[in-house]
Amino acid sequence: MTSRERMLCAARRGRPDRVPVSPWGFGRIPPESGLGRELVARCDMWVEAWGGGFSFSGARLASETTTETTPDGTITTAVYHTPAGDLVSRHKRTAITSATIEFPCKTAADVEALLSVPYEPLATNFKPFHDARAKYGDDALVCMGVCDAVCWPATVLSPEDFCLLWADAPDLFVEMCRIASERLNAYVEAACRAGVDAFRIIGGEYVTVQLGPKAVPRLLAPFDAPQADLMHHYGALVHYHNHGPIMRFLDALADLGIDSLDPLEAPPCGDCDLGEAKRILRGRTCIVGNLDDMEVLDRLPEREVCDIAAARLEQAGPDGFMLGGTSSGTYGEQAARNFIAIVRVAEAKR
Repeated sequence: MTSRERMLCAARRGRPDRVPVSPWGFGRIPPESGLGRELVARCDMWVEAWGGGFSFSGARLASETTTETTPDGTITTAVYHTPAGDLVSRHKRTAITSATIEFPCKTAADVEALLSVPYEPLATNFKPFHDARAKYGDDALVCMGVCDAVCWPATVLSPEDFCLLWADAPDLFVEMCRIASERLNAYVEAACRAGVDAFRIIGGEYVTVQLGPKAVPRLLAPFDAPQADLMHHYGALVHYHNHGPIMRFLDALADLGIDSLDPLEAPPCGDCDLGEAKRILRGRTCIVGNLDDMEVLDRLPEREVCDIAAARLEQAGPDGFMLGGTSSGTYGEQAARNFIAIVRVAEAKR
């Protein structure tokens, strides 16, 4: 099997010629370096390509930005003009990192102001996906990243205000997600019609980690399941990303109709027991991940990593499983070489 065939077989809960060993992207490894090429040649890579031309707020949200220099970097202030008043956000960048230090929405009234902006979609651009698909061919599984509906409130409200909106104005929260879902699905359908055949949905962890179990049936099931159904209608693969403790949510996430799920972190960073997860999922969803990029793959010696990998393969293989990392995109050279070593372990367990 080629890497792409192997991964598609596993994602559809089949039994490939061996369990795929599937890093998420290249981490800190230059793709065109010798090690980057070796990763592609030996492993079964996920390559994510985000399409252009989607914004929850659309093309008619007018804004202006200013940037000021600070002793340790810059602060960029954006002022968004809505029919109900201005919204302000600030983003700080230093030599080391960057972060939003003020979000545009702070209250329910701000959310209503954002929703008052007439919506006009942006022009779409799916060339990055097709370029990656042409470049990697059958040597990797290329997917297009998309948000789910809850990403809209999660990205315009601070984490605290996001939780408070759910507690204080749940109906408004749901309405915002409903509108987001309509706009997202139009974009997803355009992508499918343009030939995108694999997606990775992000955003579920905003609900499972920050809002808890009672939010799942109101914020994930009504919006993420139709999104997955739409992708499947066009024959596309649906991969779902959800960090954090996962065991109590496995049934609900599988019921969304997704093909595969990552990263199912093991203790101590997560709570996933692979054997129990396989029992709960009952072949409904492929498990992807379970090795920590930073704490295991990038820190432990090869022999120890291979022993852990062998145990994971016994627990979750040989069908409906891809052994991978935490989808962090931050792994380095030691982890890359450990991924390659794990392939030999997987080959020995064919």
